[in-house]
Formats: sequence, C-alpha cells, structure tokens
Amino acid sequence: MEESRMLPWGMFRAMLAILQWWGFNVTVIIMNKWIFQKLEFKFPLTLSCIHFICSAVGAYIAIRLLKIKPLIEVDPEDRWRRIFPMSFVFCINIVLGNVSLRYIPVSFMQAIKSFTPATTVILQWLVWRKYFEWHIWASLIPIVGGILLTSVTELSFNIFGFCAALFGCLATSTKTILAESLLHGYKFDSINTVYYMAPFATMILVVPAMVLEGSGVMNWFYTHQSIYSSLIIIFFSGVLAFCLNFSIFYVIHSTTAITFNVAGNLKVAVAVLVSWLIFRNPISALNAVGCAITLSGCTFYGYVRHKLSQQPAVPGTPRTPRTPRSRMEMLPLINDKQEV
Repeated sequence: MEESRMLPWGMFRAMLAILQWWGFNVTVIIMNKWIFQKLEFKFPLTLSCIHFICSAVGAYIAIRLLKIKPLIEVDPEDRWRRIFPMSFVFCINIVLGNVSLRYIPVSFMQAIKSFTPATTVILQWLVWRKYFEWHIWASLIPIVGGILLTSVTELSFNIFGFCAALFGCLATSTKTILAESLLHGYKFDSINTVYYMAPFATMILVVPAMVLEGSGVMNWFYTHQSIYSSLIIIFFSGVLAFCLNFSIFYVIHSTTAITFNVAGNLKVAVAVLVSWLIFRNPISALNAVGCAITLSGCTFYGYVRHKLSQQPAVPGTPRTPRTPRSRMEMLPLINDKQEV
C-alpha cells in the first residue's frame, strides 16, 4: 500500500522536474534569441559574460550564504591545473552557442547541437583510442543523416552561425571527455561546477568582450530606445541561466537515465516549436523531417548506450565506455546550459 502511494508521487516529482527544466531551458534560449533579434543587442561575448557574472554571484549566494548545497573543497593547485582548463572549454562552448544564436534560427541551432553524441564518439575514438561496439556506430547514422538533411534544407542558412554551432558541439564533446580525466576524484554537482568555473570563465571573457564589443555596447546603450526595460531583460536572462543549473540538478535526481535522455531530446523539440511560434522563422517540410530524424537518432543512441552498459563484461574484451548506472554518477561535471 505504501509502495503504491510512493509510485504516483515519484512519477509526479519526475514530471514536475522535467517540466521546470524544460521551462527554464526553453526560456533562456528564447530570451537570448530575443535579445539578439528584437533588442538588437548583437554582442554574444558581452551577453555570455553577463551570464557568467550572474551565475558566479548566484552560486556564491546558494552555497556560501543560503547553504543550499555543501561546498566541495578543491585544492588551490587543482583549481588552476584542472578547473581552469575546463573553464576555458566551458567558456568557449557557451560563447559559440550564443554566437550561433545570433546568426541562425533556434530550430537550426538546436538540431546542430544534437550532433554532440556523434562528435563525442568520434573524438574519443580518434584522440583517446577508445573502443566502441558496432551498435554505437550504427546508432549514429540517423543523427548524422538527420543533420545533413536539416542543413541542406535550412531556409535561413548562415555559414558563420552553422560553423559556430558545429564547433560548439566539438567544445561540448571536449569538455565532457576532459572532465573524465581533469576532474577525476571530484564529484561535482551542477551548482558547485558553476561556483568554481563561472569566475574563471568571466576572467577569461571579460577582456575580449571589452576589446571586441565595448564600443558597440556603448553605442547601443546611448542610441537604443527603452534602454531600461532592455537592460532588465538582459540581466534577467542571466538570472534564468543560473536557475537552469538548479533545474538540471533537480531533474537528474528525479529521473532515470533513459527518462533523462528522452526528456532531453523532447526538450529540443519543445524549444524548436516555441521558437517557431514566436519568431516565425520559415521551416520547410524536409527540414522538419531532418530535425525529427536527428532527435529520434539521439534517443536511439541513448537507449543503445544504456543497454550496452547493462551487459556483463566479457573477460579480455574491450568495453564501450558505459553510461552512468547511478544517479550520483549522472551528475554533470559541466553544465550544458544552452542551452544558454
């Protein structure tokens, strides 16, 4: 009787976690696109820097003042030797995502970001010489095929935005792979990740943002109409970007690996739909089919990884790198807030 009561509550908790994750994630993406397109604040480096500052302040308040999460202590030497390189890749990843949002529609950017599983596997195979079973390679076929179809049929194609999103996939894959070695021994949750990496990312980005975009930002500040409401929207997007980290932590602890994978791909579909309803960017039928194939491929890839991780190891046979079996292992070492 008690178990039957716990089951509906667990399902409700999981649904609530997924919905609030979708809400924060889609809102951050749409707000960033709105800032670039409607507010004409075409400064992705500055916007990323504002997000990093808001995230750093928010993580400090959450850990040091409110004590929502306990602080994970890191040796001072490890902060520079391990966390700083990760922060650099983390910074590049977020900046490239925002740069792509400036030039291409949300739907196209999200479809390209779904290419990340393929780039992760290819990098691990080429650089780290990791073994992958044929099931993994086969599961990547619909992802690659869907991305190709989406790209050639995109009506608002922009080569600069496309390259930024594609290199963003490589940055996402790189940070995921590096995290396994550089952050070995530290079990970061998403809030502690931001606590340590957002200040480094701000330090890395603030000078390039001032040099490359400083004059443009000042010109926008003095010439843009409704400046105060626009500034509120920009800084509020930074607050939401930090809140996204809480939502990621909550959804990981409330769902299983398969649910998390499927929900993540459905989240992309929701973001594409909402962005189309707001911005009305043209989407052809073949382009929509390409997006659907890509998302289905990502879901199938996650399912294959999960099934292979459950198989018993055969002595002397190299194993495909397994997916996390426990929720603690699923905690993201680096938050993929694009995401932002």
